[in-house]
Amino acid sequence: MDKKKLKSLKLTANTLRQDVIQMLLAAGAGHTGGPLGMADVFANLYFNAAKHDAKNPQWDGRDRIVLSNGHICAILYSALAEAGYLPKDELKTFRKLDSRLQGHPARMDLPGVETSAGSLGQGIGVAVGMAMAAKLDGKSHTIFALMGDGELDEGSCWEAFLNAHKFKLDNLLVMVDRNDIQIDGYGHDVLPLEPLSDKFKAFGFDVFVADGNDMEQVVKTTEKAMKTKNGKPRVILWKTVMGKGVDFMQNLPKWHGIPPNAEQAAEAMKQLQAERASIEAEKA
Repeated sequence: MDKKKLKSLKLTANTLRQDVIQMLLAAGAGHTGGPLGMADVFANLYFNAAKHDAKNPQWDGRDRIVLSNGHICAILYSALAEAGYLPKDELKTFRKLDSRLQGHPARMDLPGVETSAGSLGQGIGVAVGMAMAAKLDGKSHTIFALMGDGELDEGSCWEAFLNAHKFKLDNLLVMVDRNDIQIDGYGHDVLPLEPLSDKFKAFGFDVFVADGNDMEQVVKTTEKAMKTKNGKPRVILWKTVMGKGVDFMQNLPKWHGIPPNAEQAAEAMKQLQAERASIEAEKA
């Protein structure tokens, strides 16, 4: 990828992070760490890798982006708004009464939302069903299934993975936010998942591992995974930093599910704006 496009994606990810902070502050509720950590992946998906059309959200040829860990929906909403699916001013209504931007995404409420989410472990089953349907219909689009690593504690996920292998769903690309943090603490303390790569390989997946906060790695790894189609489902384990971009939030479980107060939001915005200035100064 040329440097100009890479710089543009970095700036987009920064914009999404700033939007997330403002949304959560206005709502006084919501999840902070996960959305910040996955901003780079979402920027690449919506503004580079995935086929979609905000002017025609139900376009049959679109790729399906399924958010299984729906609690990080602030980053989904900010990406959809930046892509033109909804007015950016609507982000201020996040988690408010009568808002389309609920605390977990609802498919019938908002264009661009492929499935409703809430209970963890269910979205991947929906994504597998979509991939099976696409195969039966002879369609060529990709189903991106985004998950949290804490979600992998759910047995239903592994049932879905077994079916993905059985039906040779090489149109399914699972993306796991491997930040090793969940609501009850660090993942390795709650329920260790390692060796996670080996587990996915044993379930018949092609496995890719990359830094989910390095935009160049995000772009290259996504491209490589999308080109790998040999009758096996694929998974990318994104090594991310929960709360990425805001130093006092990074890698701290308490920021899994709380919003910033006014003072914290101001400091977060200051740091993110400094990051933006640094990106803008890069030679493209």
